[in-house]
Amino acid sequence: MSKAKPSVAKDFIAGGSGGVCLTVAGHPLDTVKVRLQTMPKPEPGQAPMFKGTFDCLAKTIRKEGFFGLYKGMAAPITGVAPIFAVCFLGFGIGKRIQQKHDDEELTYFQLFKAGMLAGVFTTVIMAPGERIKCLLQIQQEANVHDRKYKGPVDCAKKLYKEGGIRSIYRGSVATLLRDVPASGMYFTSYEWLQHVLTPAGHDRSEMSIGRTLFAGGMAGIFNWSVAIPADVLKSRLQTAPHGTYNGLRDVLSHIIKEEGVTSLYKGFTPIMLRAFPANAACFLGYEATMKFLNWAAPGL
Repeated sequence: MSKAKPSVAKDFIAGGSGGVCLTVAGHPLDTVKVRLQTMPKPEPGQAPMFKGTFDCLAKTIRKEGFFGLYKGMAAPITGVAPIFAVCFLGFGIGKRIQQKHDDEELTYFQLFKAGMLAGVFTTVIMAPGERIKCLLQIQQEANVHDRKYKGPVDCAKKLYKEGGIRSIYRGSVATLLRDVPASGMYFTSYEWLQHVLTPAGHDRSEMSIGRTLFAGGMAGIFNWSVAIPADVLKSRLQTAPHGTYNGLRDVLSHIIKEEGVTSLYKGFTPIMLRAFPANAACFLGYEATMKFLNWAAPGL
């Protein structure tokens, strides 16, 4: 089988397809993650709002129905196709600027650098979507009329009215600190597993669905192992009322002083429960779309 020529356009389209698959598969546990990360510290003698992942799941479904777990999905599902399209595009560009020719195999360190570039690419469009998503996810009122934000568009309008473009982009530095190293780990671990799991004498394009799902799922685990502390800081900063914190370092010092270092790993269980299936779906969607494009538009 001849090897398909690398294509920026194909990376962009297949990445967008993978991102949609990831969001649909992983959003419920992402909602749980954000609610655990942002729940207020209980007063002395009082029980916390949620005892853990499964308690949060149960309370959300009981009070808001199953689709309460999909709150805020309109923002990421609207932006996720371009976000992941740009992410995979950035990774492709990162690889190509280091290659002397199309067939050159890069070292894992070079792949890591290409992955970090992908993280830089995505932050510009991901930060506003993350801010809106988190604010919608922490709304827990059963009555829709009591909610501050009626949806992603209403949320964006009110944020802009409150503080301009700076308000919409609050948490961008935290998003960058999360996504640059995590994206490097994400793509490097996926490429490594693809190499390890490809049978001798075969091309990676012949990988079975099961092996692709495993490689993608494990890449998600590796990604979030790096990303969790910065993600906690991001969620706190993006959902706190204006003026609560003076910046990222202030968020970090408050968390460590009041809740301890282990609080930087709040949401660990739902993150890891979500990471495998969501990212398995992402890379399966990416690989399936890439195969289709190589067949339908080989010259693209």
